[in-house]
Amino acid sequence: MGELGATIAAELEAGDLVLLNGELGAGKTTLTRGIGEALGVRGAVTSPTFVLARTHPREGGAPLVHVDAYRLGSALELDDLDIDFEASIVVVEWGAGMLDGVVDSWLEIDIDRPHGGDMDAEVEPRQVRITGHGPRWAQLGWIDAARH
Repeated sequence: MGELGATIAAELEAGDLVLLNGELGAGKTTLTRGIGEALGVRGAVTSPTFVLARTHPREGGAPLVHVDAYRLGSALELDDLDIDFEASIVVVEWGAGMLDGVVDSWLEIDIDRPHGGDMDAEVEPRQVRITGHGPRWAQLGWIDAARH
């Protein structure tokens, strides 16, 4: 998931929003950590569960804002976090259905993790679906190489 995050990070710029969907333990924070490391953010990327949103500054580029929307009830509550969407790269976990009216374009990543299998395996393969919404993500050819 970290490698996929790095691949996605190479395409991100200020104003981009990435929505991550997947059950607990699917790899949403690990993917965000990969994005943050590839962007060169300061500070460790950890789950913002208790603070709702954490901003990770970086030298010479838009900051990464990592949002955990699990406890939010609507797009209005997401908007109340007062995030500068235009000047930041924003990654939202658990934000399905909350982006209407917040932004015009976003990248949606659905992560399915296997159930059962070998608990001692070093890598649990995930199924990842990447969907672009809006004009920013109309062309997704680069994603074909990123599917894991």
